[in-house]
Amino acid sequence: MFESDTRDPLANPSAPPAVSGFDDEEPPSRPRRNPTWNDVPDHQWDDWRWQTQNSVRSVRQLRTLLRFSPEELEALGEIESDFKMAIPPYYFSLIDPDNAADPIRLQSVPSPLESQSDFELEDPLEEDKDSPVPGLTHRYPDRVLMITTPNCSMYCRYCTRKRATLTRGGWEGVSKDDERMIEYVRKNPQIRDVIVSGGDPLTLPLGKLRYYLDNLKEIDHVDVIRIGTRVPVTLPQRLYDQELLDLLAATEKVYIQTHFNHPREITPEAAKVCKSLLRHGMPINNHAVLLKGVNDSLETIRSLLRGLLRIKVRPYYLFHCDPVTGAGHFRTSIWKGMQIMEGLRGHMSGIGIPTYVVDSPQGGGKIPLMPNYLVSMSDDAVILRNYEGMLIRYQAEDKSSTQEATATRGVSGLLQGDKTSLMPEGNERMARRRKLQVLDPGYEAGSCGDAGQPPVEQQRILSLPVMKNGTNGTNGHHAATR
Repeated sequence: MFESDTRDPLANPSAPPAVSGFDDEEPPSRPRRNPTWNDVPDHQWDDWRWQTQNSVRSVRQLRTLLRFSPEELEALGEIESDFKMAIPPYYFSLIDPDNAADPIRLQSVPSPLESQSDFELEDPLEEDKDSPVPGLTHRYPDRVLMITTPNCSMYCRYCTRKRATLTRGGWEGVSKDDERMIEYVRKNPQIRDVIVSGGDPLTLPLGKLRYYLDNLKEIDHVDVIRIGTRVPVTLPQRLYDQELLDLLAATEKVYIQTHFNHPREITPEAAKVCKSLLRHGMPINNHAVLLKGVNDSLETIRSLLRGLLRIKVRPYYLFHCDPVTGAGHFRTSIWKGMQIMEGLRGHMSGIGIPTYVVDSPQGGGKIPLMPNYLVSMSDDAVILRNYEGMLIRYQAEDKSSTQEATATRGVSGLLQGDKTSLMPEGNERMARRRKLQVLDPGYEAGSCGDAGQPPVEQQRILSLPVMKNGTNGTNGHHAATR
């Protein structure tokens, strides 16, 4: 349905036109349209069928829209058959044609770097080895993954399932393998969660999608049906279709797992369909992939997450890029991901912070990674670190101490001395507390405040770290409080 392998070049093979308006905007940004499609009537532009039929599918078409060196074109011609390409005009219009390192371009347009990976695997997660019936992966005890189609609205260059999407076309009718997947779920009552994926299941004909959803809905032990789709990002026009929305809503168990990677993908069109899905009763979770050159900066990830919260999409996972064939140039270090995560916790709303995970090779599944907030521990307490660098003694159990206080310093002083916290010097939050107390002597500063200090003394210590007992710590990085 989505596969028409037309190779006809687009009209107007002259130098690519410039697209203006790529200034910094908070997502959702404003609608954009590449000048190549300026004359397309709105009713066609908003039709997902037109978008699909006019997707950019060949290097021959690309060269009329973007600038490439002769060497790049030769390299792209050699890799063109290795992995399908399809970029709907809507998504292509998000590309800045004057920027060869544009993050939207990197995700969708082939690159000569795809043939230069040193470490790559066809099936990096070994999904096929955990497949009891064709198309279904059963790895975790209570959930399964179903590959329902090889087709996507847009083929991401870092896709983990290139081995599946390499297939041309795809059956529109229900096959024996489809029936076997449903029967496997029906016969295994421990399965509570089914991920309907692909490819992209929202590219399926409605009749075939209905087959999956109706059958899964009728299985009592299936509590959740997750639709893994990038359609809200790359082809939101597909979800302008009320019949599709009604089908998804009628299933009642459906959650949407989508895939925004960059704040520029959060457009008014994407916001519109996400809100429509929410109104129809479907929660939306986002899986982002950490990609070098696309979103591997704290500023970009913060903007992405805040943009998702604005359209009520829950940031769920930040995936480390898998070692899949042709994607080596996208992979960052683990430390880059940890660095970004360090800049999220405490700096933005907790509901906007995803879990950073490595989907491990050999079928090991998702392994969460995070900065170390547990610094040390004893029989009586643990030492925790917050986002400010404050170290805090926390007694988890309601019991008496098992050891006598010892004259010692630093973290050891928190564990077995008489200190309860170590505060970094120059802490902004403590400075705000002190300013509030200066303005209002009756203000209760709390456990790290300066209650009882005379006004002149309070003003003198505004630039110093402060202890609970009112004394000033001026030595070392932290000031200890009793």
